[in-house]
Amino acid sequence: QVQLVESGGGLVPPGGSLRLSCAASRGIFSINLMSWYRQAPGKQRELVASITYSGRTNYANSVQGRFTISSDNAKNTVYLQMNSLKPEDTAVYYCYVDNRWGQGTQVTVSS
Repeated sequence: QVQLVESGGGLVPPGGSLRLSCAASRGIFSINLMSWYRQAPGKQRELVASITYSGRTNYANSVQGRFTISSDNAKNTVYLQMNSLKPEDTAVYYCYVDNRWGQGTQVTVSS
């Protein structure tokens, strides 16, 4: 049973952009807080951005000003717009909603 479905990852050159989506199924009951995490090889998973149901957002310092998290509550979907991507943004990105993880989507920033 799929609960969170991610899409939008891919390979982009430095300076490029990607938009990630995470759609919650009916198996998700609480969307009070929706978050994006990422995990690079050999590193711990880290919080990238979060948004509350009311729209309050927070960002990791490393992505502040470049990434934007948003949500469409009617569609139970959270997005992550990533601009000015850097090689150090390369990681698997996971959404996290209602104590459940998305399947992960690979973002690779390389020339």
